[in-house]
Amino acid sequence: MSPGISLRIGITARLARGDALALGARRKDLLGAESGLVNSVCEAGALPLVLAWPRGLAAETSRQQARAAADAIDALIVQGGADVAPELFGARPLRPEWAGDAERDRYELELIERMLGYGKPVLGICRGCQLLNVVFGGSLHQDLLLQRDGSIAHSDPALYEAHTHAVRLVPGGMLASLHGREHGDVASAHHQGIDRLGDALVAEGWCAEDGLIEAIRARTGWAVGVQWHPELHADRSTLLDRMPLFRALIAQAAL
Repeated sequence: MSPGISLRIGITARLARGDALALGARRKDLLGAESGLVNSVCEAGALPLVLAWPRGLAAETSRQQARAAADAIDALIVQGGADVAPELFGARPLRPEWAGDAERDRYELELIERMLGYGKPVLGICRGCQLLNVVFGGSLHQDLLLQRDGSIAHSDPALYEAHTHAVRLVPGGMLASLHGREHGDVASAHHQGIDRLGDALVAEGWCAEDGLIEAIRARTGWAVGVQWHPELHADRSTLLDRMPLFRALIAQAAL
């Protein structure tokens, strides 16, 4: 390990499904991380470790891998990707494509719960924010436009990282203090969203246009979720600075 880099930050992998008609490695399923996340952890002075979850193996193998990962890292980032399975918050999928990924859910739930039990910091981004809410007993809208009156579109696949909206942060709250402001624009790419806020969580921010909860934190310990994608904010001065959140995570891991 390089001198000065002592903290290990786990980043849960996301799945890029292979295309049977593609050439080379793109035919195969790949597990990896958004490069902006890796860069943000590096720039904040820590070592990023992509935590690839087992696929097609026994459930107990997945749980063992999650436990080993939690033992080995100092902090966790749960990145975006597949929907959270509705069964986890007492619902059934309204459409087959919203059923989620049971293997990823199993791994990440075990990992998050173990990290929280250790008192190690956790940052949830997009799906990760939603999963944190579920871990704390909350529920989700499976699709905001379908289930939430007055919702704006929080995702545009054609635009992806260029799709943005404004958020308002709790005055004097953790995120407002980190950013030194109570308003800002963020990159938004999700169709699920928080419905009932989980126990022992507080809202830290909302969508300025429709009031959807966009940021959460645990009342005790350091567990924070943001519905937006700070890793997509690099070199975009019109959006909230990505680095305060990553630096805060790593500072907490150093305690």
